[in-house]
Amino acid sequence: MDQATGVRSTEPPDSGPPEAQARKAGLRPRNAATLILLDRSKRAPRILMGRRHAGLAFMPGKFVFPGGRIEPGDRHMPVAGALPARSHDALAVKVARGGEGLGRGLALAAIRETYEETGLLLGTRDYGPPDTAPAGTWTAFREAAVLPDLEALHFVARAITPPGRPRRFDTRFFAADRSAIAQEIPGVVSPDSELVELAWVSFAEARALDLPRITRVVLDDLEAQAKGGFAPYRTIPYYYERNGKRQRETL
Repeated sequence: MDQATGVRSTEPPDSGPPEAQARKAGLRPRNAATLILLDRSKRAPRILMGRRHAGLAFMPGKFVFPGGRIEPGDRHMPVAGALPARSHDALAVKVARGGEGLGRGLALAAIRETYEETGLLLGTRDYGPPDTAPAGTWTAFREAAVLPDLEALHFVARAITPPGRPRRFDTRFFAADRSAIAQEIPGVVSPDSELVELAWVSFAEARALDLPRITRVVLDDLEAQAKGGFAPYRTIPYYYERNGKRQRETL
């Protein structure tokens, strides 16, 4: 997936919000979501990262978090548990009119994309299989009797790809503990897949990898929020670019 990067913009000065600038640039960012899995079972936390195939046109060989665009079915998948209040409220800030329920759909997109790219199904078997599931990827959750659990997710950051890029995304970064993995389907990661390698690495090891700029930035946010136990009062950053300058707001 395309995550926000730090390329300078060449568009003329504009004092409007980043969403308005995106529309004027003629390429509106698409809603997308990313999921960062944390293993906190040992003293030094580890995070799951995947290396993209070297033959891909976008970010070849880079280490990233699993993620991608939201799809229509993501809004209709049954779930167990609601998003934590802090995440729910922050996801509803600075969204276009008619964006009710967008946060829930984005959280589910992060879970679905993680399964598609890694074979990991996040959720619970405590309530049995979903009664229904949208066509496509979500049927795998029903067949595995795994119900996605949004309560396990924490909203960490939001970032918009700067103007001037051939692909632009409005990406929400979520985090979840490794214990939220209900099942792993083998064989999804291979030399011919989008992600050719998965690795559980420490924060220090992650920073030594070949990362997109925004991934490196979000690592700092993630580490700080995880140390604070994802407290309800935590700061959730929002990154975008205005008039060629990087901006950071809080949600």
